[in-house]
Amino acid sequence: MEDSAMTRRDFLRAAAGTAAAAAVGGGIPERVHAESRATVVLIRHANVLGRQDRAQAEVVQSMLDEAVRTLLGERDAGTAWQRLVRKTDVVGIKSNAWWKLPTPAELERAIQRRVLEAGVPEEHVSIDDRGVLRNSVFKKSTALINVRPLRTHHWSGVATCLKNYIMFVPDPASYHDEGCSPLGRIWQYPIVKGKTRLNILCAFTPQFFGRGAHHFDTRYVWPYKGLIVGTDPVAVDAVGSHLLYVKRAAVFAEDRTLTVPPAHIVAADKKYHLGVSDLRRIHVIKLGWQEEVLI
Repeated sequence: MEDSAMTRRDFLRAAAGTAAAAAVGGGIPERVHAESRATVVLIRHANVLGRQDRAQAEVVQSMLDEAVRTLLGERDAGTAWQRLVRKTDVVGIKSNAWWKLPTPAELERAIQRRVLEAGVPEEHVSIDDRGVLRNSVFKKSTALINVRPLRTHHWSGVATCLKNYIMFVPDPASYHDEGCSPLGRIWQYPIVKGKTRLNILCAFTPQFFGRGAHHFDTRYVWPYKGLIVGTDPVAVDAVGSHLLYVKRAAVFAEDRTLTVPPAHIVAADKKYHLGVSDLRRIHVIKLGWQEEVLI
């Protein structure tokens, strides 16, 4: 992010944890290289949430379309989506079903609609979370769309797009070490490797603070009304983590760090070479409503 240096304590602590993890070793294919810079679109809309914070379908679709079109430099969303998926693709939309803060159904449907309009047959498109290993579409997928809500997390510090793929392994708990630093390894497995076309962090009502497993408290949720979108999962997650950090600082008037720093974001960059974690090398395009944008 061109106007923000990465100086916060969360990422400094994360970098230290990553260095320790890297010392353990682990093979990384030589052909896998992260880009030196990344672009992320942050789009917000003041009217995306209605009564009881229910997402408004038409606004959600408009936000998604504008974000994807801008990210890929296309004049219309249809052309942009045709660049993301082909008619011959088998597309898995990896969502998140955690009942306290799930991916909004309106966002899932908006993604599915554009995938179908790009020419992918309906029987070759599926939305799933915890059943991906049993889902026939995901098992034969050629393309993945990764979408989940942005929130803090007991084991990974921040629940991110990187974290969202933990259901692609049969033993998720074994990836919880060192702030879930091994999560990047999952992205090297054949079931997902090279398939992810788009990463979306839903920040309509993100959770910026929490303590303990499965913690949820409405005091720490706020109507940010945004989407963070990119092709680089590490960059998307770095921006999302930074947003939660800034919100914590604003609410608590101090640097109240998480129990576990989001070490997996830096590890995904430095160890697994999946993308860019350095905010100074991430260009954030901000669209729409700018009140209290924080970034």
